[in-house]
Amino acid sequence: MSSSLSRLSPLLLALALAACDDAPRFTQAEPGEALSGGQATVQRDDRKAFSLPSANLSAERRLDFAVGNSFFRSPWVIAPSTTTARDGLGPLFNTTACQNCHVRDGRGHPPEPDDSNAVGMLVRLSIPDQPYLAKEIERLGVVPEPVYGTQLQDMAIPGVAPEGKVRVNYTTQTVTFKDGHPVELRRPTLQITQLGYGPMHPDTRFSARVAPPMIGLGLLEAIPEADILANEDPDDRNHDGIRGRANRVWDDAQGKTVIGRFGWKAGQPNVNQQNVHAFNGDMGLTTTLQPKDDCTPAQVDCLAAPNGDGEGDEKEVSDNILRLVTFYTRNLGVPARRDVGAPQVLAGKNLFYQAGCQACHIPQFTTAANTAEAELANQVIRPYSDLLLHDMGPGLADERTEFAANGQDWRTPPLWGIGLTEAVSGHTQYLHDGRARNLLEAVLWHGGEAQTARDHVLTFNAEQRAALLAFLNSL
Repeated sequence: MSSSLSRLSPLLLALALAACDDAPRFTQAEPGEALSGGQATVQRDDRKAFSLPSANLSAERRLDFAVGNSFFRSPWVIAPSTTTARDGLGPLFNTTACQNCHVRDGRGHPPEPDDSNAVGMLVRLSIPDQPYLAKEIERLGVVPEPVYGTQLQDMAIPGVAPEGKVRVNYTTQTVTFKDGHPVELRRPTLQITQLGYGPMHPDTRFSARVAPPMIGLGLLEAIPEADILANEDPDDRNHDGIRGRANRVWDDAQGKTVIGRFGWKAGQPNVNQQNVHAFNGDMGLTTTLQPKDDCTPAQVDCLAAPNGDGEGDEKEVSDNILRLVTFYTRNLGVPARRDVGAPQVLAGKNLFYQAGCQACHIPQFTTAANTAEAELANQVIRPYSDLLLHDMGPGLADERTEFAANGQDWRTPPLWGIGLTEAVSGHTQYLHDGRARNLLEAVLWHGGEAQTARDHVLTFNAEQRAALLAFLNSL
């Protein structure tokens, strides 16, 4: 018996050995397991844990990181302005700076009842697919709501009406563990009020999305495409009930369909395009790839508003600013794990595997040798995600399609850093719309392909639940 296993209490020893015969049994930490981001891993576990550059960035490269950080944090202003490098906000927008939604580069949350705006959460809009709009669907992934577009913007510059206000109400239901322990789950209901441009299409589909954490994006981008596709199993050939598949999305720069990696439904192919669409939709800022403000033909004042474009073909977000922000967002380091060899954490890891959670939350990848940033190449990383779409059942469904994703599909979110959410973001609200108030609630909302795993977790007693949460909080 190993020294690590011998230090387990009798109860935790039983938990650690409770795994089913075909699941690994972990009695000690794996080599390098604490370095979730490989050599780019940062050593910090406080409120700034998500805001550090990759640990292997040179001093010179850290200067670009710092400049990108300044554009990520600082607010943009209305054009025209003497602050020409940061003007052009709006006309319609959700926030004035990236950092407002991703506070300390962390996770957003739904609006509180007394909030005037839903900063940290936005609402996607679309209507059912129309066959005659096949080309638009290929490029956008959805059919926009005719008057309000693909995203509700609840703020605007003077002289332009905001599109509406967002409120979230909740109903509750109770789920009970085998030992009788009850857990109250809350189900959100969106309320859109004060519509600025008249009623919406009667078949409008809504999807609330909280801002996800920013860490490790460049490492996820660096995972070889072949390694992601190797985990696809849409026909469930191995009969494990897991049918992961990659989203296929439009690459603006390449002008073709590629696999998606980013966003709650993997609707964006790379970090740069994710940033471009966030600048355009969230702040109303133009770039070379998105050269027009996010105004629909019905929004006349929006279309007529002044812009902050520069000389010649320069857009509000210049190519150089976009380059610096993309460099920053690619190189936000992943924090090291804590207590990887602790008996309770190891017991929880065994239970995680016993329930089958690792079938979607794949622990480990190795990044490619040829990557956008040299520091991110050839790294053994542990994101606990396959970046694939999975049917999560009707409980989490938004009934909104997005490219190849249907209304019940969601991308497996990476789990690295999840245990530092409260330290960084000041809350523990999880899932795409922030409905889960803690990690246990998030687990219990799993359905569809994850139903078997969720049902297995419901058999856990108090000590097993504590061990599972200890493992998740160590990530």
